[in-house]
Amino acid sequence: MSAISRISTNTPWEPIVGYSRLVRAGDLVAVSGTTATDDRGMIVGAGQMYVQARQALMNIRTALERAGLAMHHVIRTRMFVTDMTRFAEVARAHKEFFAAAPPASTVVEVRRLAHPDMMIEIEADAYAGTATSQTSAKPKASVKPKSAKKIAAKKSTRRK
Repeated sequence: MSAISRISTNTPWEPIVGYSRLVRAGDLVAVSGTTATDDRGMIVGAGQMYVQARQALMNIRTALERAGLAMHHVIRTRMFVTDMTRFAEVARAHKEFFAAAPPASTVVEVRRLAHPDMMIEIEADAYAGTATSQTSAKPKASVKPKSAKKIAAKKSTRRK
């Protein structure tokens, strides 16, 4: 069995809630929900979604680096935003960090986060093992999907 290691930071919520910024169990690495806080745990970029997204991603990168990893090890991100209408700002920041090795990703709008000035929280999962890099070729569909017209035509003939 592999050892489990934990990395904590200066955010005020870790000791209150009882969690670690990053947990590594063998080759699997989980980075907790990370927000736009500075080295002192203070929120930066109030009202600025792009600034907060970048800061959260920089904080994730710092945690990964402390574990001996880099952003290209990230295989999945989950982003929780308080305003989906600002998705383009989130996407721009995410792409800046992951364009070379895009992870699987999800963006979900939530009502609010732990502090009213927080606009985004990002989780990341990483793989620390050896992986081969592949280009993102689109798989060919084995069965062609039916067009909407064909499906509608079938339904209308069944009703007659």
